[in-house]
Amino acid sequence: ATGSPLSVSLFQDCFEDAFDRIPSTCQMDLQTAIQETQCALNLVLNNKFSQALDLLKPWWKHSMYHALSYSSILVMQATMTFEQKDIQTAMETIKQALQTCHRFRKRNSMVGSLSSLISKQSNLQEEEMHAELCYAECLLQKATLTFIQMLSLLPQRILRLLEFIGFSGNRSFGLAQLREGASSQSLRSILCVLTLLFYNTYVSLILGTGEGNLVEAEALLEPYQEKYPKGSIILFYSARIATLRGNFEKVFLLQGWKTIHRSNRPHFDAIYMYQKAAILSMMTEDDVRKTGEDIVELFRLQVEGLKQRLAGKSIPMEKFAVRKSRRYKAAKPVPLVIPALEMMYVWNGFTIVGKRADFTESLLVTIEKAEQQLRNDPNPSEFHPDDSGLVQMLKGLCLKHLGRFLQAELCFTQVLSSESRIRYDHYLIPFTLYELGLLYKQQGDFLKATTYIEKAKTNYKDYSMESRLHFRIHAALSSLKGSPVGTP
Repeated sequence: ATGSPLSVSLFQDCFEDAFDRIPSTCQMDLQTAIQETQCALNLVLNNKFSQALDLLKPWWKHSMYHALSYSSILVMQATMTFEQKDIQTAMETIKQALQTCHRFRKRNSMVGSLSSLISKQSNLQEEEMHAELCYAECLLQKATLTFIQMLSLLPQRILRLLEFIGFSGNRSFGLAQLREGASSQSLRSILCVLTLLFYNTYVSLILGTGEGNLVEAEALLEPYQEKYPKGSIILFYSARIATLRGNFEKVFLLQGWKTIHRSNRPHFDAIYMYQKAAILSMMTEDDVRKTGEDIVELFRLQVEGLKQRLAGKSIPMEKFAVRKSRRYKAAKPVPLVIPALEMMYVWNGFTIVGKRADFTESLLVTIEKAEQQLRNDPNPSEFHPDDSGLVQMLKGLCLKHLGRFLQAELCFTQVLSSESRIRYDHYLIPFTLYELGLLYKQQGDFLKATTYIEKAKTNYKDYSMESRLHFRIHAALSSLKGSPVGTP
């Protein structure tokens, strides 16, 4: 079989953009497949996504390396957009890639497998060894996407089991293997680097306490910043690291990463629409009027109308958005209180903004303004205790990041004292217990920290974003292990 027709015309681009040399006359043998794959990855890093996919597409159902690379590109896009449609497309591609790779694996009889096990000799041919590697890497991609998409839908008992077995038990070993792969000068280096970047800048933040290894992320990214200074993926992660560092001015200079997003967004989901409505609801009436949007209409119809179901189940974040939006369905809507800041907290955004005192002070002013409005409301609604609890929890977070620990503690305890009055946002109590525990941890009182975080873990269930909090709790308790007990 000969190489794909498009590959020859694209090789010159690879020479210029990626500094790689590929023979002009190719056979689709193993070596050529690896070379085309390297070419495709270089095209991606130079923002030529469609060309890379076109190069791989003719062979991705027939060549293990084309299959691995084709699915890798779609996984990259899915992890950057976080859109369910992209994730689903990537997942279907990985399933096909696994089938392609499996065809090249060694076929063993039961007797042969046992014999190999006893003799500790695999007797694999070169192509079969590559097939095992590609198959394993496709499985890693599938696991990554499953982690992002289905994880939050799993039953709570499974999540708690994962905390102690799958999620943490193999994490150190897995990260060590990825670091080893990232340090090698091979085809797989960039895939390992991107996986580690995703882990340190997203997974650690969303499902942990917000303490991703940014030093490692910057070191991993540095050589690729030099080689691909305008690459969308590189700029994307550069901006992400700058955001997590609190260097928001730098983020605005890194506008190139936006090229990864489609100019025509064909797919809007409930979460996106809710966040849009939440931001608009915190703008002035004049500014909203200029946008031409109807906030009540967005909350009342658009959010619930775009709700999806995956594997027959609702997405927890969408359920949260839909439930909050129902306040606008009444004949006289009851506006949400600082909903954009609530969503910012859900995504662990206060951990990021908290690195900048000036931004945190600005948030505090907005929160205290909402607090004053609630206090002066002559006709408090049925949502008043919930709204007050939310405001106090977010105020406590700002005060904590500003180093005003006693005031932060008072805010958190005020939320906990209102537990019996909260009617809808039951998530506020376990999340506040968790935040109070982190506050005590920051002050060095590890015994109190553990007590409050354990209480959040064991005493509450069936509230919004429960699985998200349980992963954050697990990360916090893991960091407390081995810490001295009691107040220093």
